[in-house]
Amino acid sequence: MRIIISPAKKMITDDGLLWKDLPVFLKQAEELKAYIQGLTYEEAKALWKCNDKLAQLNFERFRDMNLYCNLSPAILSYEGIQYQYMAPGVFESCSMKYIQENLRILSGFYGVLKPFDGITPYRLEMQAKICIKGVKDLYEYWGDSIYNEVVDGDNIILNLASKEYSKCIENYLKPSDKFITCVFGECVNGKIVQKATLAKMARGEMVRYLAEREVKNPEEAKKFNLLGFMYNDDLSSETEYIFLKS
Repeated sequence: MRIIISPAKKMITDDGLLWKDLPVFLKQAEELKAYIQGLTYEEAKALWKCNDKLAQLNFERFRDMNLYCNLSPAILSYEGIQYQYMAPGVFESCSMKYIQENLRILSGFYGVLKPFDGITPYRLEMQAKICIKGVKDLYEYWGDSIYNEVVDGDNIILNLASKEYSKCIENYLKPSDKFITCVFGECVNGKIVQKATLAKMARGEMVRYLAEREVKNPEEAKKFNLLGFMYNDDLSSETEYIFLKS
């Protein structure tokens, strides 16, 4: 079983942390780096859709970027809400081994990351309109390469990623694949509403829950009951696990 998650915009670097491998799509990341380095400040800011402070920070990051030096493990480099609630920094060794084997982080810049791949801070969301090699965006740039890298022998994927990133897998699913999306929401006026912050918190907690129990069968994910969420069998299906907040 493979578990997929989104990256976070906020990142840190701590080159004192040990990383294991270089990302599998490092050649493509070098290509994207060169493209962004060729942009003016205003062009880069428009690409990132952020304020001046963040644009200046990331413009300088790309200007000085080296994809081989001063790296830190991907799982410890992202600082978003999902990663805070996952708390991989306090995982025991068996949980660390579990996520290295089963968890994959999808990235607009790196494509696919294993938790202990060495990376450097960057900013590049999957929805970015990047014109490179005759393609119109990153979805077209990556094509089916992310899917091919993520899918493993049993063809089971537990989706804890946002729609922006899960599209990279969903667009290429085959009949033999079992793709299960976890939805963390609340019932409002008869409809399931998923609030972004709560969903990110729950996704992080779910990764920790799976890792601590070394879960190999997606059915076991239905037992998740943290942050007040409970699996709802009536609303769920084979491809969508619905967890409602009580």
